[in-house]
Amino acid sequence: MAATLPDCDSLFRAHRDVAYRVAYRLLGNESDALDAVQDGFVNVLTHMGRFRAQSSFRTWLLRIVSNAAIDIGRGRKRRDNRYRGSQTDDLLPVPDSCEPVDFGLERADLRKQLNLALAELPEAQRQTFVLHVDGELSYREVAEVLGISIGTVMSRLFYARLKLREALLTQGVTL
Repeated sequence: MAATLPDCDSLFRAHRDVAYRVAYRLLGNESDALDAVQDGFVNVLTHMGRFRAQSSFRTWLLRIVSNAAIDIGRGRKRRDNRYRGSQTDDLLPVPDSCEPVDFGLERADLRKQLNLALAELPEAQRQTFVLHVDGELSYREVAEVLGISIGTVMSRLFYARLKLREALLTQGVTL
């Protein structure tokens, strides 16, 4: 039996920012992230009857959006052979309603360095890290989205953090 959900417009308004943050961090540029969010929401609306409320709607949505982002990323990798991110896209802020409007040059530079470091992570570690940090999912929710154990989530996050720390230190970022 399918769960009763609010109308499409309110679902989109409630979840668009977190969906965009996840897609942006997985893909590294605005246009692909917007495509992934659009594809994700179209899939959600098309398959709404499949939502069984065994997880939260947000968890289900982020699974769909992250899968759409990965598909778009794979298509781009076939075209580009390797993600390099354009200078313009690297400076675009990831929306966050809690952040001040004026990010400043230092913050934009740090964001660019973080995007470059994230792009170097193996896909599984990047997806796990992004779902946990930008998607604000718990370890259990990330495990559910990715269909892996909590131990695997913990391991991927541990190694992702190590690699990000190393990459940022190599770039001269003091932590």
